[in-house]
Amino acid sequence: MIRQRLVQCSARAAHQTSRTSLLRCRISHTRAASSEAGEHKSGHISTGQNEGIIFFNNLLPFRLQWLYRQAWSARRRAPILQHEAKTDVIGAASPGNVLKDATQDGELGQIDVVEILPRLKEGGAFLKFRHDDNADVRAVAAAVRAHLKQNTIRPWWNPFSSVKANLVLGKPWVEDLFRMPSHRLQVEFLPPFPGVDAAEISQEQLYSIFRPYGKLAEILRQGSDSKITPRFAYLDFAQPRKAIMAKNCLHGFTVPPEEGGGKSGTVLRITYARKERFGWIKSWLFDHPRIVIPLLAALVAGISIAIFDPVRTLSIRAHITRAFHIEDNIIFRWFRRQSEDLINKVKQLRGRDASDGGLEVLWEDRKDEIDLIKGWLMESAETFIVVQGPRGSGKKELVVDHALQHKREAQRLLVFDCKPVLEARGDAATIAAAAQQVGYRPVFSWINNISGLLDLASQGVTGMKAGFSETLETQLVKIHTNTAAALKKIALEDRHKKDKDANLSDDEYLDSHPDKRPVVVIDNFLHKNSEPGAYMVYDKLAEWAAQLTTSNVAHVIFLTQDISFTKSLSKALPDRVFRQIALDDCSPEVAKRYVVNHLDFDHEAKITKNENGEEEKELSPSQKRNDLEELDDVIGQLGGRLTDLEFLARRIKAGETPSKAVKEIVDQSSSEILKMFLLSGAEDRQWSCQQAWTIVKKLSQKETMPYNEIVLAAPFTGESDKALAALEQAELISVQSVNGRPYSVKPGKPVYHPAFKRLVEDRVLAAKMDLALLGDEVKDESKTIDKCENELRLLAELPKQPGEVSGRIQWLLSKIRVSQDKIEGYEKETADLKKILLTEY
Repeated sequence: MIRQRLVQCSARAAHQTSRTSLLRCRISHTRAASSEAGEHKSGHISTGQNEGIIFFNNLLPFRLQWLYRQAWSARRRAPILQHEAKTDVIGAASPGNVLKDATQDGELGQIDVVEILPRLKEGGAFLKFRHDDNADVRAVAAAVRAHLKQNTIRPWWNPFSSVKANLVLGKPWVEDLFRMPSHRLQVEFLPPFPGVDAAEISQEQLYSIFRPYGKLAEILRQGSDSKITPRFAYLDFAQPRKAIMAKNCLHGFTVPPEEGGGKSGTVLRITYARKERFGWIKSWLFDHPRIVIPLLAALVAGISIAIFDPVRTLSIRAHITRAFHIEDNIIFRWFRRQSEDLINKVKQLRGRDASDGGLEVLWEDRKDEIDLIKGWLMESAETFIVVQGPRGSGKKELVVDHALQHKREAQRLLVFDCKPVLEARGDAATIAAAAQQVGYRPVFSWINNISGLLDLASQGVTGMKAGFSETLETQLVKIHTNTAAALKKIALEDRHKKDKDANLSDDEYLDSHPDKRPVVVIDNFLHKNSEPGAYMVYDKLAEWAAQLTTSNVAHVIFLTQDISFTKSLSKALPDRVFRQIALDDCSPEVAKRYVVNHLDFDHEAKITKNENGEEEKELSPSQKRNDLEELDDVIGQLGGRLTDLEFLARRIKAGETPSKAVKEIVDQSSSEILKMFLLSGAEDRQWSCQQAWTIVKKLSQKETMPYNEIVLAAPFTGESDKALAALEQAELISVQSVNGRPYSVKPGKPVYHPAFKRLVEDRVLAAKMDLALLGDEVKDESKTIDKCENELRLLAELPKQPGEVSGRIQWLLSKIRVSQDKIEGYEKETADLKKILLTEY
């Protein structure tokens, strides 16, 4: 019933259209081909009397978006197809030949092809034909469908489908917009002319109208509460080609009133609507941020581990083995070795030593320590090696350049310097510095700042952190973990399947071959350990070192100047006894030999002949000088600190006498102490000028003072341990410990002892500092008197004076008397000091 009504309506519409275009049709029997946008680019195809339109589907692959979106394709290819459509094949078939074969029996009279309009993006074509009065458009369309059913045409790109054809009942819109076909059609309900209302077609009526063109999957009407006009409905077809056929045949079709089209009928305007296939996924993701954001963070972390961790491990391994350093290239090393041999031979012929100036004396003196470290590396004890000594004592040179020279040549040495890591500002800089020490690349330390912002935004949305950002502790653990993996690979790289112990596991192999393990040297351990966050960095380093030693992956050597290193390392290895070497300053004999050898280092021994013709060697610079006897008197003032001895040797070599050179060094040290400790400086330092001056005065009298004597001094009342620790960190003093407790204090450098004397001998400076010290003591005694007077005032207010408080009253009075006597004595001393400041300068 519905189908017959549609055919009747289409015939009526064609008859009405024929009246308006009758004259135009009589002008010519054939017309020019329309463009992709219809006749005269109007977007429509007009029909005259005895003319009809059939739409052929499945002629071309309809998903040719790439072809249709090309401007040159839209301008050039479409006219060629239209020209060929008169006689040639469009894709799978020729619509003109199909019409000719379907009507060749002559029953429908004369049927002529007027024009064919291909639709590239829809994979079909419109065929406009003309018939005589003996036939109608319905009969022609039926004949074409019957012909295609009997003679099935299957395209080569999709042999499971066939070419279909249907009569166009409406007024097709042949636009050339970038709107691609889809399963879903949006059907809008419009009035046939202005001034009337359009009816909203029911689902049953829509099904009856559209079902002949293909199976429908769903019909979705607009909500009753929606205010969007015009009203519309969505129709989902099972296949997109069915939607293409329905859209091109029914667009502009008028639903008559008797079929539910309202009083004046309803026009259907059909367009393609893109169906969101994954809309539910997006909705679920946005509706569940507490689940999605942590999962996303875990996914990002997993990808990072899978992609970047192997690269980082390889980078660390290359950093340790120096694979990309030209200095360690086998060819470069051969040339350097040959040149060094030649230079050494020339030096030997000239009577010069090939080693660095004077240092061989120091290493000869410390040969026992070097051999001891080498022996420890041949053992498989799971503990640390700690080399402790003041700054400038040559710890790093002793360990890296001499004790571990064979490890460095074997490319099994990693040096981790804590100083740049602790001096970095901010978490990103600290991570970058730690990564640089081990060759951890790539490192995206700046991403941590962005991740922190994302975490903050996530916390504001979901109420919890998503875990995008990683703390400094987590980043350091990742760097240490990757470094441990690289060290293990280096330790096992010499292992082969043909070895006698090939059946051993990796741990057993490393345990039985301690010489194969690489060595990790952690330099400047506990540097600036009073800084905020420093203990966390050092604790993680100690835990990492403990993991390396207990798993037999590497030997670990700590270089530190802090005597309290056991406190930090015992947390990581509480049940181990550390192997320790304490480097002290050189003895006076070694210090003198070092200075003399440094003077003779650049000397070229020339051989000359005397008057008797005998060969004589030219005297060395040290033999020519008559003032080196002063070294025996002044070397004790300077001490045996390596950096100070080198400074002394350079001054003597420049022409100064030993006495003058030592005096200049002492004066320079005095100026440094005065500027850094005694004058007013930064407000954030943890000691006062009076505390530093008290130490200078006491240590100027003797080189070592009892720790408690310093603590009980007046300026150190209160937080004395904190101030002494800060002064030790600043290297003004050195605190000696026994059994874990401090027992003595001595100058931070040997040269500081004469520098302290020099400062105390300065009467003006001493008067100024003592005056400030006396002022603080007067304030303290005045506070004591005030407290005693307040308590006496409270006792005096009692109604009766019990006998039990008499002793307390006497004690308070005696306390006031003692404090008053001290204040009077301080005032006398203050007056004398002021006279010095007024008379001397």
